[in-house]
Amino acid sequence: MAEDDVLNKSCPPPYSQIYPNVAREDVSARLDNNERHEASEESASCVFNGVELIVKASDFAARKHRHQRRKDRQQTPYINHPIGVAYILTNEAKVCDPSTIAAAILHDTVEDTDTTLDEIREIFGQEIHDIVAECCDDKTQPREVRKQAQIDNASKHSHKAKLVHLADKLYNLRDLERGTPVGWDGNRVREYFVWSKAVVTQLKGTNEALELALDEIIERKLHQIR
Repeated sequence: MAEDDVLNKSCPPPYSQIYPNVAREDVSARLDNNERHEASEESASCVFNGVELIVKASDFAARKHRHQRRKDRQQTPYINHPIGVAYILTNEAKVCDPSTIAAAILHDTVEDTDTTLDEIREIFGQEIHDIVAECCDDKTQPREVRKQAQIDNASKHSHKAKLVHLADKLYNLRDLERGTPVGWDGNRVREYFVWSKAVVTQLKGTNEALELALDEIIERKLHQIR
């Protein structure tokens, strides 16, 4: 995957990427003190804005999910899930784009709380709105219809939405491997793994690290429960 796909487009890429064959000190030598100071301030501003966005999304999601619990037997706070999805993106997929990370944190707010897409757009902007919208199921449809729609639409989504989908699936499958949710049986767990494999197949070419991790856990679990 090209590194451009995981960088914040609002921040200029480092000179080492633009001019890979030019030593860093040679490029820096071309900048006078004022230019270096301005570049440093711009870089710091990009980093701060990204951190601010992620913290803002975390606060928003925590408030929206505050009364919700996961379906595991420990009934862990629901907010653990979107934070965990974002952590998979940063730690395993090496995604550093703040919009993708913020969208991962927000990805279930519209589907599972009273949040609207208009609210997401108003607070977080059009790009994050679009990513979150791609991650939403139509809850007016039956579960089987929604699941098939995820398979059918996965390959059509934006690269950033695909990253969120992959990290979301990986988090959920790891949860299922740790324990069966309340109200589920072995057949439903197996169905979820089979369905996840179909979705992930449509997302191939998005992020090698996530795809390898997903392939490994899916094949391991399906082999265990054949």
